[in-house]
Amino acid sequence: MMNSEIIGSGTCYPDRVVPNSFFEYLVKDADEWIFSRTGIRERRFARDDQPTSELAVTAARGALASAGIGAEEIDCIVLGTSTPDMSLPATACIVQKEIGAKNAFAFDINSVCSSFVYTMEVADNFIRCGKYRTVLAIGADTYSKILDFEDRSTAPLFGDGAGAVIVRRTENPDKGILCTYMRSDGHGWPLIQVPSSGSRKPVTQATIAARETTFKMAGKQVYIFATEVIPEIIEVLCKKGGVAPSDLDYIIPHQANVRMIDFISKKAGFPKERFLLNLDRCGNTSAASVALVMAENMANGRIKSGDLVLTMGFGGGLSWGGLLIRF
Repeated sequence: MMNSEIIGSGTCYPDRVVPNSFFEYLVKDADEWIFSRTGIRERRFARDDQPTSELAVTAARGALASAGIGAEEIDCIVLGTSTPDMSLPATACIVQKEIGAKNAFAFDINSVCSSFVYTMEVADNFIRCGKYRTVLAIGADTYSKILDFEDRSTAPLFGDGAGAVIVRRTENPDKGILCTYMRSDGHGWPLIQVPSSGSRKPVTQATIAARETTFKMAGKQVYIFATEVIPEIIEVLCKKGGVAPSDLDYIIPHQANVRMIDFISKKAGFPKERFLLNLDRCGNTSAASVALVMAENMANGRIKSGDLVLTMGFGGGLSWGGLLIRF
């Protein structure tokens, strides 16, 4: 039986560090106000002339170097993003050109903050079906490009970044992606959106003036949604994998809010110190969130060979899902 093994990873953090004090114009004592509610101290913003593809390319090159393979060995590139360079063509095709992956086909997936776990689901299935051997999976977003910087409920939450992994076929049944769980509920689509950004409500001078071309989120409803599906992801994946939560070495949650992490810890009875996080340094990087934390901890040696790790994403769509991985 074929499994999908992660053989390399890479990251990209924009150079610009944006501390909470940047938002003093929105709220008094911004650092304490933001940190106490979210766990965020700072985040990174891309340059005005730096598109999502540039971050994705840097992360992809890092993953190739980490895996010790050339770009010509890649069969497929799947890029998870909700901030593509443009509405068409797919940003993944720009990445393909820049890294020289001449033998790959490339496409984007947009499941907002769930995008990376969705890309991994696709990569895993492409490999398991036997048609492809090596897939480059990327999560990349530049939310600084779409934020409403007059909205204190959303603007301080997000940062930019990219993470990438190389997924390759293995015949070791005890290693790699052991099982997955993916779900969507379209009834909740209005809760997270950019209202004027496509054919439903095309961009006009009026929608720009009304700030409808920027990110909107119904925070309280999204928090309720997340705290309902997070225990479900853990329960289902552990059951499918034949393990208990206590058997997990680490959980990599979507980096949305420290209060959600606290909730997961208490609900699952899983020690908080075994959650892998970069929320304080990066904020919510949407599609890059899980990918960045995974790549960081592979590179620094915290995730070791043999470790059992559960990853999860949840966000717009509504969408949610996770992976159980043996490294």
